[in-house]
Amino acid sequence: MSTPHRSPRRRSLHGSALAALITVVAVCAGDAVARVFPYGHRHRSINDLGNQFVPFHAHLWDLLHGRAEGGLLLNWQSGYGTSFLPDFGTYLSSPFAVLVGLFPRADIDLAVYVVTVLKTAAAAAAMVWLLRTQRRGPWWAAALLGASYALCGWSVIEASYNPMWLDGLIAFPLLCLTGEWALRGRRTAAAVLVPALCWTANFYTAYMATLGAALVLLVRVVPERAWGHLPAVAGGAVRERLAVLGRAAGTTLLGIAVSAPVLVPLFLSSKQAYPGWTRQFRPVSWPDLFARILPATYSFSSPALFVGTGTLLLAAALPFHGAVALRTRLWWAGLTVAVLLSFQWTPTHLAWHVFATPNGSPYRQTFVLAGVAVIAAWTGLAAGLPGPRALAAGTAVLAAAAVAASGSPLATTWGYGLFCGGLAFAAAAWWCLRHRRLVLPAAGVLVLVLVGQAAATTAYGHQGKLAGLDDYPSWGAAHTARAEALAGAAGWPAYRTDPSRPALSGNDPMLLGGEGGAYYSSHTPDVFTRTMVALGAGWTSRGRNVQSIDNPVTDAVFAVGARLRPDGTIGRAQVPPLVTVRPPGPAPAYGESPFRNQELLLGAAVYEDPVSPGVCRAGTEAYLWAPEYNATARRADGPAFRLNGNAPRNRAALQPLGVSRGASSALVFDAPAPPRWTLSCLDRTRLERAVAALRAAAPASLRVGSSAVDATFPAGTTGTAVLSSPAIAGWTCNGRPATAYLGLVSVPVTPGTTTVACTFRPPGLVAGTTVAATALLLLAVLLAAGRRRRTRTGPAGPITSVAPLAPAPAPPDRLAAGESAAAP
Repeated sequence: MSTPHRSPRRRSLHGSALAALITVVAVCAGDAVARVFPYGHRHRSINDLGNQFVPFHAHLWDLLHGRAEGGLLLNWQSGYGTSFLPDFGTYLSSPFAVLVGLFPRADIDLAVYVVTVLKTAAAAAAMVWLLRTQRRGPWWAAALLGASYALCGWSVIEASYNPMWLDGLIAFPLLCLTGEWALRGRRTAAAVLVPALCWTANFYTAYMATLGAALVLLVRVVPERAWGHLPAVAGGAVRERLAVLGRAAGTTLLGIAVSAPVLVPLFLSSKQAYPGWTRQFRPVSWPDLFARILPATYSFSSPALFVGTGTLLLAAALPFHGAVALRTRLWWAGLTVAVLLSFQWTPTHLAWHVFATPNGSPYRQTFVLAGVAVIAAWTGLAAGLPGPRALAAGTAVLAAAAVAASGSPLATTWGYGLFCGGLAFAAAAWWCLRHRRLVLPAAGVLVLVLVGQAAATTAYGHQGKLAGLDDYPSWGAAHTARAEALAGAAGWPAYRTDPSRPALSGNDPMLLGGEGGAYYSSHTPDVFTRTMVALGAGWTSRGRNVQSIDNPVTDAVFAVGARLRPDGTIGRAQVPPLVTVRPPGPAPAYGESPFRNQELLLGAAVYEDPVSPGVCRAGTEAYLWAPEYNATARRADGPAFRLNGNAPRNRAALQPLGVSRGASSALVFDAPAPPRWTLSCLDRTRLERAVAALRAAAPASLRVGSSAVDATFPAGTTGTAVLSSPAIAGWTCNGRPATAYLGLVSVPVTPGTTTVACTFRPPGLVAGTTVAATALLLLAVLLAAGRRRRTRTGPAGPITSVAPLAPAPAPPDRLAAGESAAAP
């Protein structure tokens, strides 16, 4: 019996812990060198990290602490009421996400950073567990390779500011592990629950990880099982292979089905979202591709292929490693090359990305290649140290790749220096490991090479991202002041409080508080964007990032009774309630003018035309609509206002210019006037009368729940009840699908109707829940059948080998760590 300190499981735990530690040290060191938050003054929240992901995690914090308006199904705080379950499944369904609730809310940026680092460390630990399950080998070497996987260029550059992608980094080794269980015919329940967890955490990268794991399993089954290293079964090798593939496919599909309550609403919501930017895939040049193998390179549009020179050397040496069976060498080398080539061919590129070229970085599957390379490296290392010829050949392969990168502008002096130095030290270290007395210093050198290269790549990536992408400040005094002002003005559900513009992020209502019109998500509903644009809203991100409208007419329509002003004060107004009644008659339709559209939705004329071109009547408020204008405009006697109309990415919002004084307040464009613009003049007296009329017809009582609205009207009320929320799919009122009134939720009120009860349920939730329940029932049946079968036949003997056994141990060629290459 082996002593506890020699337990393979304990050694695997030690390896996982060491890999996680190396990963954390490297990531934090790179961030500290770059002097980004939380180690310096530079912003870490670049691009969608600050614009989307931090605000979404802030909203999750509010949900966990009971402070959010809405619940898991509906978010009342964003977009004047939008579906939340699809956003939850896209950004927040990772088991790690809930950890933000342990931090103070003002430390939400730090909380997201800690979660990001923990996810990266978890990926390293998961890879170690996979490697040690596939083949026995020194635990510290598995730790080194696991950390190399977690510190790949894709992880520290791309996924570090898209933290939900890191769930895919964790998913790949876990899904490969389910393949190992399929090889052994064990752990059916876990083999279902792991894919369910991975696909729930982040379906997008889980899809890529599943494809990669399927390729890994094929290589594990086809060349290796055909050699008879597993006990034969009746029907021969072909039947045995098919049984393994069938088990793996079945458990994976069941796992995906278990995640259906999140996946089905998410997919349906994607179909109902405002169309994003479509682009054609263009593969990068081969010099640029090879350049990204080097450490300390950055490019938004090329794959971050860096894995760590020590690991790359083992993978490159594998085809020449005589201790590994030739067929195994060829299959693993072929898989690595095939995955790399698939990045450059449009059909396979589309297959990796769910058959749609991403709007942002086009190589989001790069982590799969890193994982395949690490497994290939372990395949050789577990069989013994590569000999001098194999190391020399691997060095030559990597040197050729470095030469091929010389024609790329992405290759840097630092990158070449780190690559060449790391290659030399790694080759020497792998050679020195033949001598038992040099194991500890050689292993230390390998760790230092990996940490140094990964930290440099992390720091260089920050430099490139900050130079080329938008960045957003971490929570500070400005955030606190705005949040406190909004909290002090809160009056939900009697009225909404809008954080307004200028915004700190695209999702200020979730980040700061309130119930505003701003909303930025991959699921921004088409009906919401088009309704807001018809009313004069601006946008960024080609319509997915919709801004709030700073306008008293739309405030009345959407029951915004308090609005944060740029100077930090709160502007208040009497507004109708969330539910109002419009007179009977056919529903109107929007036209071209946002001013006329606002009047249609309000039900009254409140604007007037200028008394002369560019001049509003004295005492009225001037509003400019120039959606394509990208400069400043002003009244001749007033301050300038910036309009951001850089089409098609940005659309300028309808802009208030202030109270007109007559001829002295003529409109002035500080750049050539746009081809399309309108100036209109708001009469506050008319607006007050219109608001009073809507308030007079208000419901006698109104109750707003997390995903429901109940209104009671006086007897005899007729017309159309309008809820001031976008008419997104999922609303039902009085037992029927809600109708739409100029883009808002509505329901007819006929004689005798005194109560309107509206509830929201994301489309697909019932169907997804049914699919999940069926999958769980089928899993229970399978487990029960397996238990009965084992009861009748007795427990099957364990399969003790799933990998080709190494040749007889030769101490000079072994890693001097006290373990052979035999599988457990």
